[in-house]
Amino acid sequence: MSAPTAPSLLAYARSLGATAPGTLPPRGGHPLPDTARASDGSGPRVPYGQARETVTRLLRSRLTAPDTARAAAETERALIATGAREHVVFPVAAALEPGDPAAARALARRLVRGGTTVHGVVAGLGLLERLGEPEDVPYVRALGTLHGLARYAVGVLDPLDRVAAALMWLTHRPVADVARRLVEDVTAGDHTAVRERLLGLAADHRRMGPDAARRMTEATALVDLLARSPEDTALLAQAVRLLVRTTTREDHEIEIARYADALALYGTVAERAHLLPREPGHQARLLTLAQELHSGASRLLDWPSGLRETVLGRLLDAVGEPADPDGGHRADWIRRTARHLRAALPDPAADTPRLRIEVAVPDPGDRGAVETRLLVDGRPILPEIFAQGPGDAPEQLVDTGSLRAGPEPREVRLAEAHCTEGCCGALYTTVSREGPHVVWSGWRRSGRPLGLPAYRFDADAYDAEVARAERDHDWTWPARRTGRLITAGLRDRPDLLTRWGLRPGWISTYLHDPDTTVVTFAGPPPEGAGTAAPRSYTWRLPDDGTPPRERAARALRRMAEEDPRSFAQRP
Repeated sequence: MSAPTAPSLLAYARSLGATAPGTLPPRGGHPLPDTARASDGSGPRVPYGQARETVTRLLRSRLTAPDTARAAAETERALIATGAREHVVFPVAAALEPGDPAAARALARRLVRGGTTVHGVVAGLGLLERLGEPEDVPYVRALGTLHGLARYAVGVLDPLDRVAAALMWLTHRPVADVARRLVEDVTAGDHTAVRERLLGLAADHRRMGPDAARRMTEATALVDLLARSPEDTALLAQAVRLLVRTTTREDHEIEIARYADALALYGTVAERAHLLPREPGHQARLLTLAQELHSGASRLLDWPSGLRETVLGRLLDAVGEPADPDGGHRADWIRRTARHLRAALPDPAADTPRLRIEVAVPDPGDRGAVETRLLVDGRPILPEIFAQGPGDAPEQLVDTGSLRAGPEPREVRLAEAHCTEGCCGALYTTVSREGPHVVWSGWRRSGRPLGLPAYRFDADAYDAEVARAERDHDWTWPARRTGRLITAGLRDRPDLLTRWGLRPGWISTYLHDPDTTVVTFAGPPPEGAGTAAPRSYTWRLPDDGTPPRERAARALRRMAEEDPRSFAQRP
């Protein structure tokens, strides 16, 4: 292949009419020309670390080359010669911190506008992710219509043109066909059609991830759309659903932190929330937003003084009392969570505690996980440190006494990645007592030190807060509290299981069945089972209306009197 004589990818994209108004590329993008790739990818694969180092050295050396088309072409050929794949080239280019930004920007533009191969164009896009300016937007948009380049182009567009970035993301990674039609309506400037298309989205469906929800709000300029229709409660309700999905943590990014109009949408929703009917769905979603403002990542947004508290108060006022007092688990959650958040509204005359341990229980209709949240000086620290997943469940982090500061330092796991620790890690800190202080230090993400500063707490205040959290049952519901009490009973009397050669496992409630306490344990099968291989057992205790303390005592008593394997089930 002779790269200098091949057409630039930009010229090729334009020849397809990819930039014509109202024209969308096929899903996945237009096919690349045969000249775009240096090989078919079947050659020997360069180890990732080696490829990163080689590409880094190359690009740094090329930033001082003359600003000419010939120099850019030489850079492109040198990139191909490294054997690195394009998915290595882009992050290396994006991470470079050039001493001369103007020279790096000039090289990036030569590669983006004149590059004939994916390697060259991707390197230019990577440099522009940090150095791009508004004049680069049309070129990046055109290249994003080609197969495989959209994911890189979106990263460049995000800080320059949020709407263009969102439209490109939705075009190539649609949640459903309705998303692609939404892009067509936005591109056509048909606000009425955009509204109707938005109302047709299943914004609270599990398939609508937080990233898709954010892109929807950006692509449609939802804040502006609401401003045009101040009495449109249907659109307002859909805006609430989208905002809730944006705050949800289901992946390795915190989407609400990446949403430039988050404050404006929060403010609009809170100001008009009283217009929504007081029915459980609306109440639960408004309460979810309030809980995120209180102890979740939304609290970390750049709120002007007093605005977060105002928005939080308006949301709680609009929630009111449960619309259906006998509405079961969701009504109980609304009542319990609203009461807690109202009690936690800031008192201007009171000092913010250095440490606050919160338990966040999600809307039962959303089937999220219960998590422990740690606020230091009023700021939730886990989203700042570890975006990969939520805080551990209170049964793991609080009830076990893990946060207590003993005479010897103890390493504690605070959070785990959504995909499990074995995949993308977990967050650890070491809790130690140093004279009048308790210190959290030695932060690490699984095996990798994070180099974060230590947190120091007054020891007396720290001990009091940990003890309060351990005693706190207000966040629970009967079946979950029964599980906590059974767990505590087994900690006090481990012989109830060990006498049978058994060990306790997970004890709690399933998301899909919150009114059944589940007790798991493992160990050898009973005599006569025909095998000695260890087995796992599950004992389900449906809520029968008995007080949790009585149910837990009854369960522990049965384990003391009977072999638990005789009444448990194998999963």
